[in-house]
This record gives sequence, structure tokens and C-alpha cells, in this order.
Amino acid sequence: MKRKAEPRSGWLVLLFSLPTKHASHRVEIWRKLRGYGTLALQGGGHLLPRSAENQERFEWLAASIRGHKGEASIIDVGRIDNLPDERVAQLFREARGKDYQALLLDIQKAQKSGSARRKLAAFKRRLEEIANIDYFNSPVRGRAQTALAAVTEIPGQEQAIKLRAKREFANKGWVTRPRPGIDRISSAWLIANFIDPKPEFFFAKDAMEHPAAIPFDMFGEAGFGHQGEYCTFETLMKSFRVMDRHVQTIAEIVHDADLGDGKFGRMDGHTIEIVLAGWEQQGIPDEELLNRGMALMDGLYRGLRGRA
Repeated sequence: MKRKAEPRSGWLVLLFSLPTKHASHRVEIWRKLRGYGTLALQGGGHLLPRSAENQERFEWLAASIRGHKGEASIIDVGRIDNLPDERVAQLFREARGKDYQALLLDIQKAQKSGSARRKLAAFKRRLEEIANIDYFNSPVRGRAQTALAAVTEIPGQEQAIKLRAKREFANKGWVTRPRPGIDRISSAWLIANFIDPKPEFFFAKDAMEHPAAIPFDMFGEAGFGHQGEYCTFETLMKSFRVMDRHVQTIAEIVHDADLGDGKFGRMDGHTIEIVLAGWEQQGIPDEELLNRGMALMDGLYRGLRGRA
């Protein structure tokens, strides 16, 4: 996924007007504004985080408006006096959250009707389109990704998890998707502490960018991922027969946070998700986000052991 804008990077505002007779062109402009993920300001104008890509988007749109005898201006501002930067970022997150929620609802409806797998490609395109304009990383994105990953799995498959030998997975590269959430972070922690003593982690949208690495929690890839009713952490734990009871407690916490089905009645993971989302919103690189998250999981594990 693309690097997201940071809250204090500045803003671009598009102001425009079109002759009333150009109704069809007005509809076209509104569609493009929505496609770019702009935020409509109450006093007029449409807002995007400052970036070279967004500057180009607005310039092409302004040129189109002027070509239809309209007026358009692009304003580059450092701050908005009545909207703090973090509040603007939150408004962007809320807008994308609604998009993700709509996608989640459609996935759920398709699963009930039995058409989810047939619509999988369309759902993937929608998720990528939303993610590309998710400038400040809505926390709802993880739920949409999880729901989409579940579509590719076969119900009841959890009974047929293949057992693996740890010696065959020592000193390997492991690849997962960028911007890791609780399932991927906890899975990396499990790999490093109970499976592979010297793992190397990579991030990629396509596992083939690192063909020698073992994929985990990648959409439709070989390797380790959601299997039936299990999240990736549970799949890894069962594949490598990790019997530690504190790891099993963490598996319940991660399952409920990642899948949101309340299977184990554990709310602990939602707090972890909030912490991870806060770090992600700071624009922390994937590697640092993973390291911080793994340290957090290590603290959770040690805390469970100490309490026991």
C-alpha cells in the first residue's frame, strides 16, 4: 500500500464553480472528488493531504473544470484555523471507516447468499480502492481485510491443519502485508519466539516480491493464513504444536480482536488494536511498527506468566 500522509504535512484545497448548464460534467467532477477521497469543507472547497500525487489530481481536475468554462483554484495551506490537523485527520479516518463498513456489509450479505467467492475479485478491487485513499489509516480497515481473507477459506478446514516440523523453518525469511495489525504482529512474535530462532521479516503486497520467503497472512497465498475459523496466529500455533498455555491465552485474545466474533469473550485485544492503530497513525514505518508490536506481545506474554 502507498505511504500515507502524516497529520502535519499540510493540505491542498480545491475551490471551483461550474455553469449550471453543465450538469453532466458536474456529476463527473463529484465522482472524481469522491474517488480521490476528498473531504468537503463546510465553508466550501474540497480538501486532500498535501502530496505530489494529490497535487497532480487536483491540477488535472482544475484543468477539466476550466475546459468547461468553469472556475477552479488550488490552494496550498499549512493549517486550517478552525480545524486542528489531528481533527482533520480524524474526519478522513471516519469517512474511510464508512467506506470499509459498507464493504463489510456487502461481504456479509454475499456470504449469507453464498455468492461471496464469486464476488471475491470485485471485493478485492473495492478494498484496494478504499485503501489507496485511506490517507490516515482507518482502524476499520483491518476488519475489512480479515473479512475478505475469510472469503477465500473453506469452512471447517480447521480440522485438517497440516503439522509442520520446526527444523524445516529455521533461519528463514517470512513475508506479510504492509501495515501489520494484531494478527500479523502476534504471528511474527510467535514465529520469532517459538518457531524460527532467527527469522527475517519482509513486507510486500505480493509474496512473489520475496519468492524465497514464507508468506503469512497474505491474501490467497501459500504459506500460513486464516484457515476455517482460525486466525493466522492460531494456524501457526497449531501447525507447529505450540502447547504453551500462555500462548494459547494470547491466541484467544488475538482471535477475538482479529475476527470480531466474540468466540472466547476476551476484550483485551481491542486495547492492543487501539495502541497499534495509534502508532500506525503516526506514520511509523512497517519495520518499526512490527518491532514495537512484538515488544508489546512479549510484555503481554511475560505478564501472563508472571500472573500465573
